[in-house]
Amino acid sequence: MAEVAKKKKAKRSVPSGQMHVSATFNNTIITFTDTHGGALTASSAGACGFRGSKKGTAYAAQVAAEKAANAAKQSYGLGKVDVYIKGVGLGRDAAMRALPGLGIQVESIKDVTGVPHGGVRPRKARRI
Repeated sequence: MAEVAKKKKAKRSVPSGQMHVSATFNNTIITFTDTHGGALTASSAGACGFRGSKKGTAYAAQVAAEKAANAAKQSYGLGKVDVYIKGVGLGRDAAMRALPGLGIQVESIKDVTGVPHGGVRPRKARRI
């Protein structure tokens, strides 16, 4: 039986992309995508070894951002990013501030946190 030679997949070069930060009180998830939103690399505070209440800290978000950014830079040559921040956690700013030290330029910063319009259904009226 003849062996089939596998073709080596060409590394895709993505010079500019997006960084999506989801910062909750319990965790921070960082995803690097191309300009169309297709995921390249991702990391979270939990994936970096932080557990429990430490996952929601600014330091954990910074470590997660560095890990994801290094992977994106090495694998895809990412150099410029537009930052999209969602959520109200402590990792909002910390994740973004880790980028310039790694040689990734921040083009723009946008807050895409969801805003409720209408809210939840009120409780039923109390009968006495």
